Amino acid sequence: MDLVLGSTSRYRAELLRRLTLRFRQAAPDVDETRLADEAPAALAARLARAKAHAVAQRHPGAVVIGSDQVAELDGDALGKPGTNESACAQLARCSGRAVRFHTALCLADTRGAVVQFHAETDLTTVQFRPLSPEEIARYVEREQPLDAAGSFKSEGLGIALFERIASDDPSALIGLPMIALCRLLRRAGIAPL
Repeated sequence: MDLVLGSTSRYRAELLRRLTLRFRQAAPDVDETRLADEAPAALAARLARAKAHAVAQRHPGAVVIGSDQVAELDGDALGKPGTNESACAQLARCSGRAVRFHTALCLADTRGAVVQFHAETDLTTVQFRPLSPEEIARYVEREQPLDAAGSFKSEGLGIALFERIASDDPSALIGLPMIALCRLLRRAGIAPL
């Protein structure tokens, strides 16, 4: 079986390696621009499917995993900050607040005559503790979370920013909901065990 992770994310690859399945990675090259009035959960689901579809077109006969994560605060999607200043501003906005993370997953199975798509979306709520400007600046300087939705990496020092995390799947916050992925793999006839 040809399993392809439609992502260049090292974090997603590290999570997928836990299943001890052989896979390769491919860049999805998808426009991630949010559509007008698109809800954060819908954006995550659309992008996960678009990534799986884009990679599946280049890898016929493969099972392709697409995933995307969108952070939401007050109905607004929080993107990847890109700069230290934007990361600090984003974390200041999250300080003392609950932020919702929609992590969408889409499996594109191209092994048959018709491509089959299987999808799920996980919701994780992160309660940030109150953060001082100095704590935020130190965190951003140390971890450089410029490529992370919400401006933090929970698998690293970012865990120190929170009071609690509520989720059905602890791996979802890192970017690939493994419980849901195992469920989708089984649905496609691939046994992780």
